[in-house]
Amino acid sequence: QVAASMQKDVEAHVPSYPNLPSKLICLLHSVTLQADPDTDEVYAQMTLQPVNTYAKEALQLSELALRQARPQMEFFCKTLTASDTSTHGGFSVPRRAAEKIFPSLDFSLQPPCQELQARDIHDNVWTFRHIFRGQPKRHLLTTGWSLFVSGKKLFAGDSVIFVRDEKQQLLLGIRRANRQPTNISSSVLSSDSMHIGVLAAAAHASANTSPFTIFYNPRASPTEFVIPFAKYQKAMYSNQISLGMRFRMMCETEELGTRRYVKLPIQTLTSEAPSSADIFNTFQLHGYDNWNK
Repeated sequence: QVAASMQKDVEAHVPSYPNLPSKLICLLHSVTLQADPDTDEVYAQMTLQPVNTYAKEALQLSELALRQARPQMEFFCKTLTASDTSTHGGFSVPRRAAEKIFPSLDFSLQPPCQELQARDIHDNVWTFRHIFRGQPKRHLLTTGWSLFVSGKKLFAGDSVIFVRDEKQQLLLGIRRANRQPTNISSSVLSSDSMHIGVLAAAAHASANTSPFTIFYNPRASPTEFVIPFAKYQKAMYSNQISLGMRFRMMCETEELGTRRYVKLPIQTLTSEAPSSADIFNTFQLHGYDNWNK
């Protein structure tokens, strides 16, 4: 997992932790959801406590207590075009999305228009003029949009998400396209620092049975490395693995910054009944390294 997330020779940079087990059963003490102040990338800060002995039923019940019903909300996401990011242009909103997310326009006005206020992930409020005009008629965000584009340093290929939550508030988020970074961020959420930090913290906590804190950035990691105990139990003991079996995985393309599912067959199988010590080196998926080329 570390190797897959770092586009470089990781063996020269990632320390070895021979006493670190392939898995750690932990209690989750706390989760804090945050966002990078410079890039708006979301991440989670988690405090975990390794446990030597545990009751499966108790852990599964604790997971149920953490689950919360998802609030009802509507949203739309659009990948920005060159016109959307032009300093003299506006943001073209798909008609169905505008009618679903934005308050209704007063079509007795000529042209129909209104002022919209949307709150971003840092609780900043952005004000836009929403107008319905042009030939053919279309929904546009004009005044205030270029200020948002320059403030967030957006480029064509990035995505913007508008959300109307259960309180009918308008929320606004961004999702940047995958690009080679032009500078090194000081954020703790880089792929390198996140994974090396996880390994170091987990190794120390495992040796001392002490709580530890890690950061999880969903875009820097190819997969979740903290999973519910019930999901682990189901994956480990409810499925029989065999050659040719196909796995459905969500992968992100480098060109478009979009995600889609891909099915990959098992190419090699080292053991029909792998030991628990080496469970994560059991099989190899055919085409995983070059599925999107």
